[in-house]
Amino acid sequence: MDLQRNLAQRINVGDALTRSAAARPGQLAVVDTPASGARGDVQTRRLTYAEFDAWVNRLAHGLVGRGYAVGDALALAAGNSAEFLAVYYACAKAGVVCVPVNLGWRPHEIAYVLRHSGARGVVVETQLVPTIVEALAEAPGVADVVVAPGTEGSRANGAGLASTARNAPLLASGVGGEPWVNGAGLASTARNAPLLALEELETSDDSPPEIAIDDRAPLSYLYTSGTTSFPKGVVGTHLAIHLESMSAALDSGWHADDRFIAMMPMFHTAQLNAFCTPAITVGATIVVHRGFDPARFLETIEQERITQVFGLPMMYRAALDHADFARRDLSSLRRAVYAMAPMPEAQIKACLDGYGCDFALLFGQTEMSPITTLFRPEHQLTHVGSVGTPLTGVQVGIMRIPDNATEHADRELLPPGQQGEIVYRGPSTMQEYLHDPEATDVAFAHGWFHSGDVGWFGDDGVLWFADRSKDVIKTGGENVASIEVERAVYDAEPDVAEVVVVGLPHARWSEAITAVVVPKPGVRLEPDKLIAALKDRLDGYKVPKSVIVADELPRTSTGKIQKNVVRDLHTDHYGGR
Repeated sequence: MDLQRNLAQRINVGDALTRSAAARPGQLAVVDTPASGARGDVQTRRLTYAEFDAWVNRLAHGLVGRGYAVGDALALAAGNSAEFLAVYYACAKAGVVCVPVNLGWRPHEIAYVLRHSGARGVVVETQLVPTIVEALAEAPGVADVVVAPGTEGSRANGAGLASTARNAPLLASGVGGEPWVNGAGLASTARNAPLLALEELETSDDSPPEIAIDDRAPLSYLYTSGTTSFPKGVVGTHLAIHLESMSAALDSGWHADDRFIAMMPMFHTAQLNAFCTPAITVGATIVVHRGFDPARFLETIEQERITQVFGLPMMYRAALDHADFARRDLSSLRRAVYAMAPMPEAQIKACLDGYGCDFALLFGQTEMSPITTLFRPEHQLTHVGSVGTPLTGVQVGIMRIPDNATEHADRELLPPGQQGEIVYRGPSTMQEYLHDPEATDVAFAHGWFHSGDVGWFGDDGVLWFADRSKDVIKTGGENVASIEVERAVYDAEPDVAEVVVVGLPHARWSEAITAVVVPKPGVRLEPDKLIAALKDRLDGYKVPKSVIVADELPRTSTGKIQKNVVRDLHTDHYGGR
């Protein structure tokens, strides 16, 4: 590959930052606000595009200097922060593959991702070090551990931990007066994998690194839960993510004067690639929040003159109901975007009236980088319950679902009004599932990407979502495999004869994980005790919100449990909650 032609012609996500910095050096790129509960002396950090780009370049040169080559993987275990964005963009400029770690994972799940991705190193926030250390015990291939500042907001604490780590015996007694549960483990890790602070990774060279990187080179491995116990690694390329960012910016009307709150997890593609990368691409400002707090959310909109926000329906409802809502000036808001599922009509009307801005629904999946359709402002009250129209650059089709698993005939596309599998084409599609050619071939059968979702088109081109063919529950922004929860129920309670886990409509969670269980004859099950037992076996967001005891489960004539009937029977279980 000719370096000079590559630099002049390529598509690279890191180059979007370089160009925004060149065009708007004095424009604010990132406003990193203190986390809730941070020390009183921690100040908001404001980085211009020139400052942020120079920092990213120093980090990128640091990665290259440590021997990271194009295609090497670097895991990133951090909450929302300027550091998260800086590492992501440094990876892009160096050709390194970024592997964001879901902060809801347990150590053994993190270890699996570290092994599966072949991560050479991991960047970790100080407060997450004990969790990563436990994971590293099962991931011996990780060579570098880079410590980044945590919620305290001080760049010095990363250096302090790394410095302490070099004197391994001190680690067992803790760092900064706070004992590490795995102090001895960290000391052991420090001897096997070099620890350094993020700022020690930086070089003095703040010019963009000149490295040949192909358009379709991987930028990220994003792991997404499916119907199996192990997540799949979605390979996202520079071309796919950059073109999705351009389409998202075009369809959402992004411009350089926009100021956006990033409060959803950056390790999720929705926050990272549907909002942060479009913002950087057009030179807008990202105001970082490490989570959602309704009072702080409203205060930030007023003080920072926020124009765009992205959250879950339950967040908008919580802010709307907050005592501060009426006294805050929200007039700067131009658009609020929500995800996961359509809002009920009553909530949409309340939000439109209360916030006084446009609302839109984002629909898609990780494999599509991620947006596929937008439920646009003009449809909010005329097509309630739909998921909108295709994003620019994405072709959406409805494909006939075969009658049985052995049917191999070509599956034709269906006309409007007929229900089938939602399929996609477009340059924002993932490259492949990492190390899984069989799943990749299935996903791209018949020349389309198969979403696993079921829906139909109306005559006016609006897409309607019907169901999830693989029973993945989308709850609170997370994807949860029902079969994983079902297995945990059987493991936790031997007196369960049968269980089916479904997602039921919920005002806060959109879908609440719900277990419907049939006890063995003569046994009386106690739902609260079963839920308590599941908390020891599952991540918090995977634990059922409710357990329903039933006499039997509905079945087809062949004996298969009818999950759709179970959902229909209990659809009002949570009422208005």
